[in-house]
Amino acid sequence: MTTGQGTLGWLGIARLGLVQTSLGAIVVLTTSTLNRVMVVELALPALLPGVLVAIHYFIQISRPRFGHGSDNGGRRTPWIIGGIATLGIGGILAAVATALMATSEIAGIALALVAFLAIGVGVGASGTCLLVLLAAMVAPDRRAAAATITWIMMIAGFAITAGVAGAFLDPFSFGRLIAVTASVSAIALFVTIAALWRLESRAGAKRYVVDEREPSRSDFVAALREVTSERRTMRFALFVFISMLAYSAQDLVLEPFAGAIFSLTPGASTQLGGIQHSGVLLGMVLVAIIGSAGGTRKDDVLRICMIVGCVGSALLLATLAFSGFVGEGWPLTTTVFALGIANGAFAVAAIGSMMGLVSRGARNRDGVRMGVWGAAQAIAFGLGGVVGTFAVDFTRFVTGSALHAYALVFVLQAALFGVAAVLASRLTRRTAGEVPPRRTAEEVVTDASY
Repeated sequence: MTTGQGTLGWLGIARLGLVQTSLGAIVVLTTSTLNRVMVVELALPALLPGVLVAIHYFIQISRPRFGHGSDNGGRRTPWIIGGIATLGIGGILAAVATALMATSEIAGIALALVAFLAIGVGVGASGTCLLVLLAAMVAPDRRAAAATITWIMMIAGFAITAGVAGAFLDPFSFGRLIAVTASVSAIALFVTIAALWRLESRAGAKRYVVDEREPSRSDFVAALREVTSERRTMRFALFVFISMLAYSAQDLVLEPFAGAIFSLTPGASTQLGGIQHSGVLLGMVLVAIIGSAGGTRKDDVLRICMIVGCVGSALLLATLAFSGFVGEGWPLTTTVFALGIANGAFAVAAIGSMMGLVSRGARNRDGVRMGVWGAAQAIAFGLGGVVGTFAVDFTRFVTGSALHAYALVFVLQAALFGVAAVLASRLTRRTAGEVPPRRTAEEVVTDASY
């Protein structure tokens, strides 16, 4: 069962974007604020929050299972709301666990492990089903714009929560930390329910005609085997993994590189990070504009944007590797801003392509298919920071040179983006047994706004 394709107007897209805002609001408290409290206020090893965040990523390997559950039920809304609720509970438990660490480290860490498992489950369930719902309800000519809107609204959730919650956390106490986290989680759940209220049903949910010869939809193992046997699906999963590994690996490397090689102060390197994120947003907006004006070949336009974004990212990372040998005369700010544009272009084009490809394959497997791609992305993000920082430390230990260490890591990331570009270029190849995009029994063609 799926919603009528192409029925969602701009207001409806914004409503789904509010769910992403809610998700981002809870996640930023658990991955940033609690991280700082553990390291600074509690003086615990930085490795602890790093491991907890990695756990929340790796548990998202369960995304295909959540997608399969929503495929069977035929509705995504309950899974999205349930995911946000689980995420909120996990966030509250994480705050309680952080407070407990002040008096009992072992008990606090044990509770934190449970909390971050719940956070990963919540993000996996809500994020996967939200993207499937968005893909089913958004017309092809709006997919790039819809991906940009929802991504920007998620970032807005980060920013708004960080500012507002930060104000309420001072003067700091663990009681305030728990109260603020609980309040944010409750507001996020309320916003999610309000945003999704009757949206899926009002958009005209229609069932696909199910072929009796198809395997039982209730058998998850059979469904996963069926999806992973699709060459296009797994090729795209590999693209997502490699490109997101390269993308996430630079997050924890760029600012230390600016400080160690270009002697930027902490404030200046933080501003440099902000410039990169500004470039990311600009790249997303550009792809949204290009994708909306792409005529009837929307998928090809998004594929080209993915390739250009990956190639651009590879070239600019190679340029950063070279820049360290030039030194302070290099236009670092311009290079980083351009890198952000390339990163944003490939990222939002990849999301738009997910939305276009999710219905291409075996019937009634959209949720499983999106879950496979989401799991690939989550694992890549979980590994990226660890791999990037380890590579810097190991290379510096072997060579005794920070410059050579950062240069090598940037070159390796560039190589990953190059491989991703090649994989993206092969996504147009028709594979044996490929099923064309499906149509609903009574497809809604009106372009209504809700």
